[in-house]
Amino acid sequence: MSRNANDNNSHNQSYKLVVVGGGGVGKSALTIQFIQSYFVTDYDPTIEDSYTKQCVIDEHVARLDILDTAGQEEFSAMREQYMRSGEGFLLVFSVIDRSSFEEIDKFHRQILRVKDRDEFPMLLVGNKSDLDSQRLVTTSEGQELANKLKIQYKEASAKHRSNVDQSFYELVRIVRKFQELERPLAKPNNHKRRRTVFKILYCLKKLSLICDPFSAVDKALSTHRRQHQPYDKADSSSAREDTGNSDELQLILQLKTVSDAEIS
Repeated sequence: MSRNANDNNSHNQSYKLVVVGGGGVGKSALTIQFIQSYFVTDYDPTIEDSYTKQCVIDEHVARLDILDTAGQEEFSAMREQYMRSGEGFLLVFSVIDRSSFEEIDKFHRQILRVKDRDEFPMLLVGNKSDLDSQRLVTTSEGQELANKLKIQYKEASAKHRSNVDQSFYELVRIVRKFQELERPLAKPNNHKRRRTVFKILYCLKKLSLICDPFSAVDKALSTHRRQHQPYDKADSSSAREDTGNSDELQLILQLKTVSDAEIS
């Protein structure tokens, strides 16, 4: 399997995204516009809705499991439950609602507390950017808050489908990067090589071909060099063929090289 195929498989996975923010900021409108390409005009307070969408992000297939949450304070007891399972969070406020902007810091701190982390994948979204004449939060204020929280910022309009897809896609990129940094460095090859080397050495010892593996290797190589060097490089292959133990010596030489590398 090619490296590209391996890379593709590593990204064929699901991402649990959670949309959080105060009541009436347009969390459901953003989510439904992204999932169904439809703008919801009637406001119906959400308790908790879940959606699934499969899409291609940066040439990699991703399944997005999106949880649209309640913004009302009376449902605050449910927040920690969905925060525990979320892998990435959209922090949404309305640019025409100053209080929703001021609530963002509370959501951010709660997520970090539940996750017990100093940083976690989040994206700040200022929704309803199409209502510019009613704006109460400037773009620079949104960016300043994002800088303070050490996250990215986008302004979006669920009504005009502006920056809707981009917001969810960018959050997936942030989650991917975070997961790659969190993934421990795997060293399966070193372990496999070490196990193979000592299995072969053990078999050789059982066959009484060598008693002390490393001293025997040195002795065998020294004898081989005295008997068959110097010789012309052009005749090197024939010299190996004329040596009765050439195959065994070549094997021992390879074992010696790999073993020395493992020890160093």
